Amino acid sequence: MQRQRVIIRTIGVATAVALAATACGPQKTEPVASASSASSSPTAGTSPEASPSTDDKPGEASKSPSASASASPSTSASASPAVKAIMANGDESEQVRELQARLRQLKLMSVAPTGFYGSKTTAAVKSFQSKHGLNATGSVDEATWKKIEGASKKPTADELRPSTVNEVDAPDPRCMQGRVMCISKESRTLAWMIDGKVVSTMDVRFGSENTPTREGVFDVGWKAKEWTSTIYHTPMPYAMFFSGGQAVHYSADFAARGYNGASHGCVNVRDKGKLSALFDQVKVGDKVVVYW
Repeated sequence: MQRQRVIIRTIGVATAVALAATACGPQKTEPVASASSASSSPTAGTSPEASPSTDDKPGEASKSPSASASASPSTSASASPAVKAIMANGDESEQVRELQARLRQLKLMSVAPTGFYGSKTTAAVKSFQSKHGLNATGSVDEATWKKIEGASKKPTADELRPSTVNEVDAPDPRCMQGRVMCISKESRTLAWMIDGKVVSTMDVRFGSENTPTREGVFDVGWKAKEWTSTIYHTPMPYAMFFSGGQAVHYSADFAARGYNGASHGCVNVRDKGKLSALFDQVKVGDKVVVYW
């Protein structure tokens, strides 16, 4: 019988000073049905910890680390009694993270690896097993693991822990020429593109229903590596203004609370390192496309 493991995780909610442009600042409450968090978004209205990228891990109180899957194998309830699973639903380990990264290479998972074996990993494993003539248990035994290893390559560090959680949307046609910050409200991602090629990507957050981020085609009007909102008096490093007081900028609030908050219209980025590199590349006059 498979042992069900309830992993309870404590998520410290950091009180962060954040975001804002000259007309931007962090919303103090969770936005209600904003355009940036509409149900059409793949992770709409949830924090990264509560989004599909967590692979449906139960609970969010104190985390109790499980032993590694290889050291403490579990047996799948649906597998033959003679076959032991080395990874199964409920497990959490670095080996599970590698499994998820390999499944993502094989286009069987679209979310970022989390290290927790939940319903999405189970479904992906079942799909792989069915395609390769294996018993579709949803748990990984030695035969399944060898097949997955043979069909994929050793994941890189970025594949194991990608800084972009959201899957990047197909670029808008207006992004295919020149130097463009291509910003999708549906996938909640920013893709820095040059002549139709994606150079880098990052997760972004938008304004609420009452203070929406404007859509359309804009140009970067001016930049400021260090800037403080003149309305909300909150820091907004690496600000690149493209529509009046709206800007792409780093948000400590986004980094701390994820999609449980919103801006007052700016495009928030939570990966400071990636945004710093982007800030150095973007020039005044480069195009910005914000679209659904």
